[in-house]
Amino acid sequence: MKRVAVMGIIVENTDAVENLNHLLHEYGPYIIGRMGIPYREKHIHIVSIAIDAPQDTISALAGKIGKLPGISVKTAYSSVITNHG
Repeated sequence: MKRVAVMGIIVENTDAVENLNHLLHEYGPYIIGRMGIPYREKHIHIVSIAIDAPQDTISALAGKIGKLPGISVKTAYSSVITNHG
């Protein structure tokens, strides 16, 4: 079963961006889209990821992102569940 979710990511440590991008590339087949917004005034970056994947995959990605230094992530799940595609 697959779920649709949105991940909100706050990047406070730009040194970790390369590792974040590597993870997002690794999970690329599941990612519907992504948007990044630099908030220069506060020296942070805000990234949102729309993803359609098995819940375990979404949780694994969020866990890996959350372990990166200076990066926090929260996931909101849709009630949409599919058995295919």
